[in-house]
Amino acid sequence: MSVGWDADPDVESWPGLPPLPGDTAADACVVGLGGSGLAAVQDLVERGLSVVAVDAGRVAAGAAGRNGGFLLGGPALFLHDAIAQWGPDAAVGLYRETQRELDRLESMLGPDVVRRVGSIRLAGLPGRPRTAGEAEDRAREIEDCAVHARALRAYGFAVVDYDGPLGTGIFLPDDAAMNPARRALALARRLADRAALYEHTPVARIESGRVVTGRGVVHARVVIVAVDGQLEIVLPQLAGRVRTARLQMLATHPVARTRLPCPVYGRWGYDYAQQASDGRLFVGGGRDRFLDTEWTTDVQPTPEVQRHVEGVAERMAGGPVSVVQRWAASVGFTADGRPLCVEVDDGVVAIGGYNGTGNLVGPVAARTAVAHVLDGTPPPLYFAS
Repeated sequence: MSVGWDADPDVESWPGLPPLPGDTAADACVVGLGGSGLAAVQDLVERGLSVVAVDAGRVAAGAAGRNGGFLLGGPALFLHDAIAQWGPDAAVGLYRETQRELDRLESMLGPDVVRRVGSIRLAGLPGRPRTAGEAEDRAREIEDCAVHARALRAYGFAVVDYDGPLGTGIFLPDDAAMNPARRALALARRLADRAALYEHTPVARIESGRVVTGRGVVHARVVIVAVDGQLEIVLPQLAGRVRTARLQMLATHPVARTRLPCPVYGRWGYDYAQQASDGRLFVGGGRDRFLDTEWTTDVQPTPEVQRHVEGVAERMAGGPVSVVQRWAASVGFTADGRPLCVEVDDGVVAIGGYNGTGNLVGPVAARTAVAHVLDGTPPPLYFAS
């Protein structure tokens, strides 16, 4: 299945990593080589531990390299909703931590990978409402954007009212955009000479002190499972705490290059788009309209959701689009929107359940997991543990 983000020279030139060559041992083993897994590897090697890390496929071949490429402050819930559900300490604490993670990522990878262009939350989608129901929903969302902005300002986060060619909403200047596959591969390149990284090594079983794969056993006193989608399959003891959903996207041929100045998300965040420098649109969404089919571990795009996403693309483009790639990925959701950082066995910590927004929350979870398993530091309130 072709993924639009992979049409990038840095991604195309990735030489690949070997599979695990057989039984081995290290101080720590990380399962999953997406953004969160690589952050865990980085923290572990910086503490002086030897690390073996494995992935079932290529680095970032799952959701870490197939998402919208948004680097947004905070959790999946809008800040005011997170405050209402979790309390201000947890909600604001996670928001501040994701902003620190973004600063760290920008410092490591530079502006060629992390583009600090902000993001726009729109009320609805661009263009006039097409039905009375859409008009009513947009009016409600305009009010919610105002509540969202007040909460951000109350805690010192930057926000600007937006009323422009795309519609009405708010602009968050501290957010950023990226090619997610390029981000993960850049991190893997930085770590390849400091840790033993292996691709195409599916894990069969995880136990205290060892990770069993079809290519050998990794013996390690510390194991961090950094798998978001299908986490409840990798660790059946988490069934009921995290649930896998399918998120679908597409990429278009180039449209007017100035159409989207930054990542844009609308209709309560369910629909989203980013425009690459060459004019291509990367668009996703619609999961809320197809819940019966999108709670699944299947990663094949479906005609119904893709029609919705293509309609979103046309609204974002301001006219017809030509689709060149369609794809899907698995991500994990939790009941209350709090991501997981939980010890599932002696020395085994699992992270995941990022609710579709793991690009910054995932690395924060990884660093939390390392501190928990090595130092005994309890996870903060914004993690379900």
